Amino acid sequence: MEFLQDLWNFMKTRKKWWLLPMILVLLILGLLLIFAESSALGSFIYTLF
Repeated sequence: MEFLQDLWNFMKTRKKWWLLPMILVLLILGLLLIFAESSALGSFIYTLF
């Protein structure tokens, strides 16, 4: 949790707001891959990529 707070403070202080969409996309893709491995819908999700 401290990492997220440090990242937020870095973006706020240095005005690096362009990093936020990239971080969100990476998190969503990571969660999608984790979900695909643990469910029966994995074969359908893999066809998207």
